[in-house]
Amino acid sequence: MPAERFVTQLNEQIGNEFAAHQQYLAAAVYYDALTMPQTAGFFYRQAMEERGHGMMMIRYLLDQGEPAAIPGIAAPVTDFADVVAPIELALEQEKRVTEQINQLTKTAREESDFASDQFMQWFIKEQVEEVATMGDLLMVAGRSRDNVAFIEDYILREQQDEAADPTAPPEAGAEA
Repeated sequence: MPAERFVTQLNEQIGNEFAAHQQYLAAAVYYDALTMPQTAGFFYRQAMEERGHGMMMIRYLLDQGEPAAIPGIAAPVTDFADVVAPIELALEQEKRVTEQINQLTKTAREESDFASDQFMQWFIKEQVEEVATMGDLLMVAGRSRDNVAFIEDYILREQQDEAADPTAPPEAGAEA
């Protein structure tokens, strides 16, 4: 049975994941409007990935017999100064989520909640990848802000869909 403090924080994190989903969706729409299909597609995929993370957390709580809350979230940023700004925002978001995931893991350990600690390990690995991906994309975008074709080429070349991770926790609703 998960520790009560962990359950409270994980429910808050569900809101953070859905807020990240909305922010990535806003970035995707921005790039879509600029006719940058590779970059838009990358951010649409990121949005769905964040939604999936929230759904994994919901499934974990439900499987543990705990309530899953769907908190309200603030509206995402939708006005960007240039093609680099959404990526800067995304990197900051990923760094913030990394801190949140680390705090959840810390709470699980402090509470001797070993199942929740184990559940969080996949998210720790995921955040390392997410921060690296956004950091690399930001470097490319910063060098290429005046020629968006270079950004599009980079994403086409480097950010292809990956195979599903068989170690990922199950998502709520995936069995439907």
